[in-house]
Amino acid sequence: MKKTERPDVLEGGPMRLAPTNEQGVVFLFAHLAKRLRMRVEQIRQGFPDCVAYEKGTRGERRVRIEFEFRSSSFRTHGHSARRCDCIVCWEDDWPERPESLRVIELRKFYGLGPKVWIQPAIASQQQYLDRNQVDWLARKSAHQGDLMLMYRCVPERCIRDIFVLDSDLRRSRCAWREGTGLFGRFRCLARLDAPIFLEDLRTHPVLRTAGFVRARLQGNQNVTSYWPYLYDLIVTRNPKARRALRRFAPDRLGGR
Repeated sequence: MKKTERPDVLEGGPMRLAPTNEQGVVFLFAHLAKRLRMRVEQIRQGFPDCVAYEKGTRGERRVRIEFEFRSSSFRTHGHSARRCDCIVCWEDDWPERPESLRVIELRKFYGLGPKVWIQPAIASQQQYLDRNQVDWLARKSAHQGDLMLMYRCVPERCIRDIFVLDSDLRRSRCAWREGTGLFGRFRCLARLDAPIFLEDLRTHPVLRTAGFVRARLQGNQNVTSYWPYLYDLIVTRNPKARRALRRFAPDRLGGR
């Protein structure tokens, strides 16, 4: 986790704050194993980290488990999918993992809900934001159901369109540069009659110190920890947007 990000509070969890490393994942798994209908046989230092037996309709089956903070670290660490059945992680950020690998994402068990992202759109892309649905590049740690605040870069420099990620991510070729990227289908939730300008964020008593504001909202950035302040700014200026954003109200995004 980046130092600028704040760990989530785990309401009712065995830890006060969400884990920030693999050891925390192991600790939470130990508390959830019974709920997952798993009986742990062995925890070890070698790969894979754990051997367990999972109860099913036809008895128990052996499951080889690797613990990771993020699922994509399985690939980074050079592990073999043929020698493992399941990744237990805090966050699943590997949409292109082998189909044979099951992923158990522990954050879902603590009701943490969707994330909120800033998604920049350069001048040549802004025409597409007028559509109700659009395919857009996203970070690999984005998930279906996440909220996307679309920032129109120069000349407007404002957030005027709010979308939700309405699909899983898939790899596709980029139209504006060489190579490929992960794209999702974005669906429009609200268009703001009173946009939120970069200057509004720079003068906000709290948001002005945020890293994404200091970076002038460049790059796809996770802004979930600052969502209560962004939400208040949006709905205060745009009362009609409150209804469209009701399921994303900060008090509904558990623990954030």
